[in-house]
Amino acid sequence: MKPTLKPVNPNFSSGPCAKRPGWSPAVLADALTGRSHRSKPGLAKINEAMALSRDLLGLPEDYRIGIVPASDTGAVEMALWSLLGARGVDVLVWESFSSDWAKDVKEQLKLDDVRIMEAGYGQLPDLGAVDFTRDVVFAWNGTTSGVRVPNGDWIADDREGLVICDATSAVFAMELPWSKLDVVTYSWQKVLGGEAQHGVLILSPRAVERLESFRPDRPLPKIFRMTDKKGKLTEGIFKGQTINTPSMICIEDAIDAMRWAEGIGGGKALVARSNRNLQALEAWVDRTDWIDFLAEDPASRSCTSVCLKIVDPWFQDLSEEDQAATAKAIVSKLDAEGVAYDIGAYRAAPPGLRIWCGATVESTDIEALCPWIDWAYAQVKGA
Repeated sequence: MKPTLKPVNPNFSSGPCAKRPGWSPAVLADALTGRSHRSKPGLAKINEAMALSRDLLGLPEDYRIGIVPASDTGAVEMALWSLLGARGVDVLVWESFSSDWAKDVKEQLKLDDVRIMEAGYGQLPDLGAVDFTRDVVFAWNGTTSGVRVPNGDWIADDREGLVICDATSAVFAMELPWSKLDVVTYSWQKVLGGEAQHGVLILSPRAVERLESFRPDRPLPKIFRMTDKKGKLTEGIFKGQTINTPSMICIEDAIDAMRWAEGIGGGKALVARSNRNLQALEAWVDRTDWIDFLAEDPASRSCTSVCLKIVDPWFQDLSEEDQAATAKAIVSKLDAEGVAYDIGAYRAAPPGLRIWCGATVESTDIEALCPWIDWAYAQVKGA
């Protein structure tokens, strides 16, 4: 039977993600539009955004945090271009974005001593094989595979190299062990449901030491440079003096999202909301025989970008082309009904669904969505 109850908010895209509950354009009324980001009020807004971020994440006092250009991608590449080359590098790859970082390191930076440790969609590489005398680059959560590292226990406390972590779909939704991470990057448009184009870069004291002691033998564009002519860290980047002009509307939107987060209980509440959303999907998958999680190990199952595969023998007997068409038809039916937008699997992933379960999504909307997915699949299968 066709369900009657629809999600209140049908936005389940994995980026840009759903706005926080109760959001409207009116929350942007205090945005400092028309004013310089370098004015006293402009700097105050930027620093408020960073202070809220620091508090929600529980960052150590000696970790720097700053806004940088070009979203999470810009923040990651800023770190790779500025920090790598002093040691060999291990890059962990198990989905498309981590694959991009491996290509950056191997093909663009052309570093000689690079080990790419790869696993297929749904799996993790052998974390025990990572060599922490080397620098390590990895994504905490694979946004396009729905697979995350289960914890930070595999990261050596006595590491010699730096650990560089792309955490854009993990921060504010998963607990991160800051003492084990030297560089962390993310963007507002994921778990906070913020606007795009701005990245956030977090540096440990060990990362700052590398910046000040190592000069890579490569050109660095202006937006990648984090040290001055004397090789000292440009502290202003981490005190609100952004490298280029940020959007004051985006900053206001991020402030609003973080004030909302503080109002519901802070960082732990955000993590709990994401976990509840995953649990709602898990309950449905457990009672549904035609679908399963792409992540093979429940311990590495993402609670944000949840990826699902179709395991019905009928579907498995289809050609690859027909499998892709079937998955797209399910997504199209849900879109046409105004039930769920943008939940198709990533283009390079196996055919299936990808449902964002980050902290701005309500678990009641996840629960309302599941019967509709059953209905859409039955409609497509019976067509």
